[in-house]
Amino acid sequence: MWGVIPLLFQLMGHMGVSAWEIMANRIVWGTPTALLFVLAARQWPELMAAFRKPRVMAWLALTTVLIAGNWSLFIWAVNSGRVLETSLGYYINPLIAMAGGALVFRERIDRIGQIAIGLAVIGIAIQTAAIGRLPVVSLALALSFGGYGVVRKLVPASAQTGLFIECLFMIVPAVAYMLWLQTHGAGHLGAAPATTFWLVACGPITIMPLLMFSWSARRIPLSVLGFLQFITPTITFVIGTRQGEAFTPLRAASFVFIWGGAAVFTWGAWRRSRSASAATVLAEPA
Repeated sequence: MWGVIPLLFQLMGHMGVSAWEIMANRIVWGTPTALLFVLAARQWPELMAAFRKPRVMAWLALTTVLIAGNWSLFIWAVNSGRVLETSLGYYINPLIAMAGGALVFRERIDRIGQIAIGLAVIGIAIQTAAIGRLPVVSLALALSFGGYGVVRKLVPASAQTGLFIECLFMIVPAVAYMLWLQTHGAGHLGAAPATTFWLVACGPITIMPLLMFSWSARRIPLSVLGFLQFITPTITFVIGTRQGEAFTPLRAASFVFIWGGAAVFTWGAWRRSRSASAATVLAEPA
């Protein structure tokens, strides 16, 4: 779902919808979707408790800034011919998460992790040479989403509750911007059935993969989760190259190093998962 989302944003861009209008509708229609999941999970008491905790609300305000920046930058990038840069960013993201775990949670990075991060750094350096500048879009996407994951790990709130509160933080400026567009005749909501449908669909399409990821992350092995994180940028990489974005030999070399880091990262996660499973079996009574 995450992999093909750029096609939706590009479709809406071709319909004349700006990145900011897409973002506003994404928030407005995503908020009731997030609320439905809170109610379905019977987490209303947890939601009310979170509202009474200033520290929790402050952390969620920070995650709101990070995810809002990530969403708006991604929409702008895929509609500006920078799909390959978004792909690079999400290849880097799991490695950013690994580094964040080491810095914030004092998680130990083994030799395999160090090699994976080293390969990614080399890939970023080559990408910088390939495009003649630092890949700011890629790094900003990786840092914002990686940072979001790190901070959300610190917040004592479930995925559904946290996401709904984040939507609440964003909904007032989103509604205000939509109303301004509509009253000035620049809004696309209601302009045509197809455009209206996709604008409203932005909400559920945004919320569903986030909640499905949070739900499945607790139920599948780390090795599988690590592998799945590289499927999305692979799909966007194919989209970018099929749409004719510049893919020079030097840029290809940068992706080889990034893919190498991703492969090493996944192999290391698989090894740790196997070791943990073996230790569990040995610890069981005869």
